[in-house]
Amino acid sequence: MTILVTGSTGVIGTQVIEQLGRMDSGVKIRALTRSPERARFPAHVEAVEGDLSGIASLKSALADVDTLFLLAPNAADELTQALQAMNVAREAGVKGIVYLSVFKGEDYADVPHFTSKYTVERMIEREALPVTVLRPAYFMQNDVHQKEPLLSAGIYGMPIGEKGISMVDARDIGEAAARELVRRSRASGPLPAEIHELVGPDAITGAGAAAIWTEALQREIRYGGDDLNALESRLKENGPEWMAYDMRLMMQRYQREGAVASAAQVERLSALLQRPPRSYRDFAFETARAWAAR
Repeated sequence: MTILVTGSTGVIGTQVIEQLGRMDSGVKIRALTRSPERARFPAHVEAVEGDLSGIASLKSALADVDTLFLLAPNAADELTQALQAMNVAREAGVKGIVYLSVFKGEDYADVPHFTSKYTVERMIEREALPVTVLRPAYFMQNDVHQKEPLLSAGIYGMPIGEKGISMVDARDIGEAAARELVRRSRASGPLPAEIHELVGPDAITGAGAAAIWTEALQREIRYGGDDLNALESRLKENGPEWMAYDMRLMMQRYQREGAVASAAQVERLSALLQRPPRSYRDFAFETARAWAAR
């Protein structure tokens, strides 16, 4: 049994590999990366060169693979890469796939990367593919990038608004993916499609996040407000213009509607993890302790 992990060096891919290693499942782990010589994987992980935009390299990486973790990159051609990967995996005889989609993908139709992921979900449904769709909310770990404004200016600067977001810890995403990958890998044949919303137990608002960081850092933290122009300008300093605008559109929807999970969705994730999902408060306090120790 062999599992191929795409997006293997990113925040989520590294968590998937780590959780697979902890499960002692007996499966072989293969990691797709553009630069195997620079990747730092555990000894039991086989690094293979390639990416989702290279069909030949993907076909080679999928040789003898029975289960695939598919994370399409946040790229201008994300939809094309994901749909191609689904087709290549099907042609290769992969019996199970775990696909990383997004929470509220169907509802946020004007946000490009949300609609891309939901379009892939439509393919999965129409073609009756053996896929577990994971729909994560906003990652708590995104807020690690708030270190500078939090510590220097006393500001929580992510303009998430006041409707609330059921943020999820990246470690919970990795564990949920690993559990589903192993379940599908161990099965005697393809299993029916499933969908899991990956969400946290609390709806976090801008003011709420600031209050939690005030406690965690033991200093007053203010919410920086809902300025989307400022957000887009900051993002354009470190990335492409299209991506900055995409993130602006996502935050705009968060401000207008929020992204709050139902109790049933949280309960379903708890059943998959066999424990409650991590809270934003726990994440903030743990992160604050790590910052203080450096």
